[in-house]
Amino acid sequence: MNLIFFGPPGGGKGTQARLLQQRRGMVQISTGDILREAVSGATALGDEARRYMDRGELVPDAVMVGIVEERLRREDTAAGFILDGFPRTLPQAEALEELLVGMRRRIDRAVDFQVSAETVVRRLSGRRVCQAGGHIYHVEFKPPRQPDVCDLDASPLYQREDDRPETVRRRMEVYLAQTAPVLEFYRARSVYTPLDAEGAVEEVYARLEAALGL
Repeated sequence: MNLIFFGPPGGGKGTQARLLQQRRGMVQISTGDILREAVSGATALGDEARRYMDRGELVPDAVMVGIVEERLRREDTAAGFILDGFPRTLPQAEALEELLVGMRRRIDRAVDFQVSAETVVRRLSGRRVCQAGGHIYHVEFKPPRQPDVCDLDASPLYQREDDRPETVRRRMEVYLAQTAPVLEFYRARSVYTPLDAEGAVEEVYARLEAALGL
């Protein structure tokens, strides 16, 4: 089964993609991960992407599609894949469809992880990061033994700017505005699948498997 996961920051799609990979053998393909891999591996597309990134510019759709194609052509995607973070725009969705047609593959489901703004703010604004080692905690879900101090190296914990409540709300607004046309694209192809992503990880996973017919 070939899937695309959509959802706002903090919506839980990355966590659920990792669970599907562990339990069902589908390969999670995170756009950020494969972009970093291409750049660090000094591939032709990675070098081109680096030139844009070094100038502080967005990587063009054609380059991103090429990097995604290289990843999709690896043998480990034969049992199915989960695209996490791609496509982000309508041109990317159209290019992906053309690419998959050429590979004689298709998207089976485009899953829309639906969570309230309050839930996203709660999940992200409670996150704390270790200054020294980057270890991640959460004031509610994974608190350190001592407030604001890392359990592993006793370094101070801090809240990232992106995780402040006002910033999280803006990020969610931007996500919803940018993604709406892409979701309509997949709704028109009868693969759009809304998912209630509120609640505990295992509760959401059970809903996800049911929605996918697994």
